Amino acid sequence: LLAKAIRGILYVDEVNLLDDHLVDILLDSAASGWNTVEREGISIKHPARFVLVGSGNPEEGELRPQLLDRFGMHAEIRTVRDPETRVRVVEERSSFDQNPEECLAANFNELEALKTKITEAQERLTSVELAYDLRVKISQVCGSLNVDGLRGDIVTNRAAKAYAAYNGRTTVTVEDIEKVITLCLRHRLRKDPLETIDSGDKVSSVFEEVFN
Repeated sequence: LLAKAIRGILYVDEVNLLDDHLVDILLDSAASGWNTVEREGISIKHPARFVLVGSGNPEEGELRPQLLDRFGMHAEIRTVRDPETRVRVVEERSSFDQNPEECLAANFNELEALKTKITEAQERLTSVELAYDLRVKISQVCGSLNVDGLRGDIVTNRAAKAYAAYNGRTTVTVEDIEKVITLCLRHRLRKDPLETIDSGDKVSSVFEEVFN
């Protein structure tokens, strides 16, 4: 799987329920960019550069802090409460189940527009600028939150640039940083494995203090 995922996406469902030996392999591969397989007379080393995407229910078990830190961003997904939105989701799901091809055709233009927007953002990304004073403030937020290591600083910088590129701009704004910083830092505040992941309020509060 790691060999197939090179330069692609490795999606792990129920990532919080992975066996420890698989977690160790993911950690080593993500850190070094290589995966080594040695068993039963086989000795193979291959590149393992991939984007790791995971999902899971925290009520069923927490991620090991070392693996959690490897995820650049963390999003909390909640079930929608608005009845009209729920009805729309159910109807679209039923429509897809009954006739997938027709459903895809009905949304073809929107999907193509989204793909074009992402492709243009990828091409624009190399020219996006993040001002030095904003980079200093991002690191100030990370320092104030006592975030271990520098991965939080790096991911927030990269995410802010990507968000600006996606929105058609070549200069990162404070609003861009505000949009991504909670996603980049909230899961890095937990010092005890028994603690729950911050809701984001703490990150938002420190952001307001530093940037305003």
